[in-house]
Amino acid sequence: MTRTQIQLPDDLYRRAKQFGEEREMSLAEMTRRGLELLLSRYPAAEKARQPWKLPKIDGGQLQVSLEQLHEIAAEEESSGHQRP
Repeated sequence: MTRTQIQLPDDLYRRAKQFGEEREMSLAEMTRRGLELLLSRYPAAEKARQPWKLPKIDGGQLQVSLEQLHEIAAEEESSGHQRP
């Protein structure tokens, strides 16, 4: 078992000591149980994911630059016309 030290605000320490005395439980035992409860409620985070990449879409050999798409959209917007 590993020994460690923690710092607690005075009020939290007093409340914890009182809680432990009422239940005949040491501060160390309360800390262990509290950590076990916390870790069971919040399981370990997933391993680092691969960075998200924009999916590639097959346009059926149609090649239109982003600039051309922007121009087409601007023309349609200004004319109020929408393509089917």
